[in-house]
Amino acid sequence: MMEKTSLREAFMIFDTHAHYYDDAFDADRDALLSALPERGVDLVVCPGCDLESSRQSRDLAERYGYLYFAAGFHPENLEGASLSDLEQVRALCAHPKCVAVGEVGLDYYWVKTPEARAGSRDFFDAQLSLAEELDLPVIVHDRDAHKDCLDIVKAHPKVRGVFHCCALAVEDVKRAAEWGWMFSFTGNITFHNAKRAPEVLRWLPMDRLMLETDAPYMAPEPHRGRRCDSTLIPLTAQTVAQLKGLTTEKVLSVTLENGKRFFGIQ
Repeated sequence: MMEKTSLREAFMIFDTHAHYYDDAFDADRDALLSALPERGVDLVVCPGCDLESSRQSRDLAERYGYLYFAAGFHPENLEGASLSDLEQVRALCAHPKCVAVGEVGLDYYWVKTPEARAGSRDFFDAQLSLAEELDLPVIVHDRDAHKDCLDIVKAHPKVRGVFHCCALAVEDVKRAAEWGWMFSFTGNITFHNAKRAPEVLRWLPMDRLMLETDAPYMAPEPHRGRRCDSTLIPLTAQTVAQLKGLTTEKVLSVTLENGKRFFGIQ
């Protein structure tokens, strides 16, 4: 039986990855974001996927005190982009509420051709270099590209990062943990067909764990397939708690502090 959790009692949710600029929120974005603090959400990081969405994330961060943003190019959003566009990412990163470079990385599920994959590796490498230069953490997207992603990360030993919506096998998580990296999990760990996550979470030290929604995607059970938002984080925390032998409140508290430390939020 799942542990019952009151959002108001918990009141310590840090959603470290939510795309509130997405058009899935167009109908009620302001109403939803205005209500989140009353519903137990302390902090949110909204990562961009290209210049436009990074600017939209910045604009949301300027409007809502609890919301911060990240700027970068997602591997699916590189059509028409050039490495010179990273100067505009650099400018966005100078904003006082920009707490990371992201969402960046590799995606071999959607990016199919050798040329496009090579281009995405160049962008990933360049954005890790930018993060290193700016002393900002990195939010990494890795889908079906684990070896190349880890190889590029390993080539940047000074970069601090998080594998968002972590899909790595436990052996790879152990490697990346030795490099000081963090790992974030979405509502998909609550799905009945979740395979790697339970083993990873049982092993993972609590100080390397963060929680996220990837809103509007990845809504946890029993909301799978519906629009996700930050108030559903406790359902993901419940699954972590069951795997770790902890209370949901403890998981929410620890992941709040982990996220604040990682992103440098006081």
